[in-house]
Amino acid sequence: MNAAKVNRRLLVRRRPVGMPVAADFELVRESIPALDDGMILVRNEYCSLDPAIRGWLEDAPSYVPPIPLDDPVRSIAIGRVAISRHPEFQAGDWVFGMTAIEDYSLARPDGFLRRIDALRVQPVTRYLSALGAVGLTAYCGVTLLCRPTPGETMLVTGAAGAVGSLVGQIAKLSGCRVVGVAGGTEKCRRLVERYGFDAAIDYKGKQEAQLSAEMARIAPAGFDIVFENVGGVVLDAALMNLGLHARIALCGLISEYNSTSGPVGARNLWQLIVKRARIEGLFTGDYLEHFGAAQEAMTAWLEQGRLVVDEQVEQGIENALPAFLRLFSGEHQGKMILKIG
Repeated sequence: MNAAKVNRRLLVRRRPVGMPVAADFELVRESIPALDDGMILVRNEYCSLDPAIRGWLEDAPSYVPPIPLDDPVRSIAIGRVAISRHPEFQAGDWVFGMTAIEDYSLARPDGFLRRIDALRVQPVTRYLSALGAVGLTAYCGVTLLCRPTPGETMLVTGAAGAVGSLVGQIAKLSGCRVVGVAGGTEKCRRLVERYGFDAAIDYKGKQEAQLSAEMARIAPAGFDIVFENVGGVVLDAALMNLGLHARIALCGLISEYNSTSGPVGARNLWQLIVKRARIEGLFTGDYLEHFGAAQEAMTAWLEQGRLVVDEQVEQGIENALPAFLRLFSGEHQGKMILKIG
């Protein structure tokens, strides 16, 4: 098989139980597929590694179908058109959308797979962080779901992650006082010194009662908004510190994605009654019509130096799994991205 014609693909061979392991996947080499009319062949350059992928590996109902066994691992990616059978795309165009962790992907352009301007935005990986699904989640989650008003206090859990760090900064731009929860002294320092949070709470080694007490000390009147990414004891502690008529944006539950004993929270949902609060799930796909406006706003803030974005780019498709697992160990800084080549 000619090396130039090889398509390396990371396939799902079995459903993970707990933390994914190498035997759940296989890196194979196959021929590059042929194109039908109306399709393009994308040479994937960078893939986004997100906690959501763990949910897509499960054979369970979700907002998207599970990844079928023997299919490549689904991922949001940016790449260049290698071959086009579509009148609106040409070879060399940069594109962004849902493809897979593989060298080449067949795609039919639709509302989500779109052309991007790689000359205006540098590095181009910004389309997987601030200007991609991560940025769309943060921007729409804050501005359209949470709808903060100046002077309100927001709690962001998983605050040092790709979404959480942007959420906190957007909330600050909206006039909020922002408190972040993260794991470890270094991450908490980064929240305050780099991302401009007003305070940070280290959850490492702490039980619910300890976390709750620390939240109460920092926000004695309770939180007006909670942007939830973690779940478990962190969410339970936050529920005990809601302000009256608080609202919670439920974006993720990363602490529970690899659990083998089932969910551990939330045990304090009764506080929604006590505080007449509401909780609402956040699914980025509901906001695709706002993608352009979100990109324009985020681009402007980047150009003005009002938004700090951190990315960690790992090299090589063969390193996809260890890079992905760093999302759950916390051994990463900012948006985790895989450079395929």
